[in-house]
Amino acid sequence: MKRAFIAAVAACGLAAVALPAAAKDKLLIGASSASSSQYGYFVALSQLINSHVQNVDSSVVETGATVDNLRRIERKQIDLGLVTTNVGYQAYVGEGPFEGKKTDSRLLFVYSNAPQNVIVRNDSGVKSLADLKGKRFNPGLKGSATEKTAEAVFKALGIAPEFVRGSTTDIVDAVKDNRVIGYVKSGVGDKLDGSSMDIATFTPVKVLSLSPEQKKLIADKFPELSVADVPAGAADGVPAYSTWSFGLAVHARPDLSDEIAYQIAKAVFEDKTVQVAALSSMKGLDLMKLTVSGGTVPLHPGVVRYLKEHNVAIPAKLMPKMN
Repeated sequence: MKRAFIAAVAACGLAAVALPAAAKDKLLIGASSASSSQYGYFVALSQLINSHVQNVDSSVVETGATVDNLRRIERKQIDLGLVTTNVGYQAYVGEGPFEGKKTDSRLLFVYSNAPQNVIVRNDSGVKSLADLKGKRFNPGLKGSATEKTAEAVFKALGIAPEFVRGSTTDIVDAVKDNRVIGYVKSGVGDKLDGSSMDIATFTPVKVLSLSPEQKKLIADKFPELSVADVPAGAADGVPAYSTWSFGLAVHARPDLSDEIAYQIAKAVFEDKTVQVAALSSMKGLDLMKLTVSGGTVPLHPGVVRYLKEHNVAIPAKLMPKMN
């Protein structure tokens, strides 16, 4: 059509005219609560995509994190978003919160490990996970992988807090005001999340640790989880502790263009500055290695293409099924 238009202009003896710019593909990225450090990472990811992926205009939307994002991907309300590796697997096979209703998505990349930190006020009198029984406590952002996983872990451990629901902002305020004694919040590598550090500026906090018996129970009962031994220094004065963990990943709609997925993979895997500036724990990480070692669902074909070009061995479980 463009050629016909140009020919018509030439035939009429008219001067050359500028053609309208090609329309950009709009990508909507589901993140998490705006108060989470993960939200800042997804803003940086969006900027990276807009700078390096041609004819794409991406933007970020605040969501309820993993479970919410997977359901939005299924409904095609977002194109890609934050998904934790454990719940991503549950959605793919139809287990856990997705029992009987599989939700299909494709892995783009894994960008971090996420220890699930159990944070409580220091003046709460709580010294162990068992002490949380009957206490007003938040298991994580409503609809998130943190919430669903914490509920399952506490049930397996035989511990029944009085769960209080709410957004991260609501719960942070409630912990500061002593209306809730604590919450579960994903760490940023070996450091506490920004919201946990915010609480700590108002009132001293402690991080509860799994006992050796609890570590074994979780390892035996939850093969999709790992147990993280976090060294001292997650925050000032915080000693070493152990907790359950999973990976933080980005999933996309299965029908996302192969070329767009390839260009996103290229931008992410080759970036050395933008992502680290948003999430310092990513410094020095080999994202390609982390993706193939920590992924739990099939990769998007566009990502497979990029990894093969760089001679990265891809486990069979991550290879997309051919139609």
